[in-house]
Amino acid sequence: MKRTGGPMEWVDASDRVLVGAAALGETDAFEEIVRRYGPEMFRYARNMLSDQGAAEEVVQDAFVAAWKGLDNFRGDSALRTWLFSLVSHKVIDHRRKRSVPPAEDWLFERKSTGAGSNPEADVEADSFMTELGVALSELPYRQRACWLLREVEGLTHPEIGAIMTLSAGAVRGQLTRARATLSERLATWRTQ
Repeated sequence: MKRTGGPMEWVDASDRVLVGAAALGETDAFEEIVRRYGPEMFRYARNMLSDQGAAEEVVQDAFVAAWKGLDNFRGDSALRTWLFSLVSHKVIDHRRKRSVPPAEDWLFERKSTGAGSNPEADVEADSFMTELGVALSELPYRQRACWLLREVEGLTHPEIGAIMTLSAGAVRGQLTRARATLSERLATWRTQ
């Protein structure tokens, strides 16, 4: 942590320090948690709900639950895992209330291309991403959630298990089925 003459800066603080300070009411520490993990939590929620407004609401609800539950966070799992489990539960609650169909529009954010880019390659990449999004939208909820948490968010099997309340072996099974389905659906892209 750095002191700059003003309020405490939390950018360099560990998750453990942030949680401890936030649990004591330090709102700047909690704001750093939000800044650190909010974007990936939102990306996950948006992929699961295909509705930006609903994703924002779900992530906000997850952060409210986190703020209220900081005293109960024991550190058995990483802060990131705990936050993703809150988002995952809020997504499930939202889907139960609204019966939202899975996303069909996008999966990954496209990086802007520079002046030296290849328009043909960009069109092909966009086509692949569209087809991947459609294929993902057709996966069962658990397979889709496990695939997004592993392949997009980079979480480990035990972390995903903690988030989804599944064993690591069940996560592996869900990922295996998801990958097999996606491989079959996207087989034409391997020959190109």
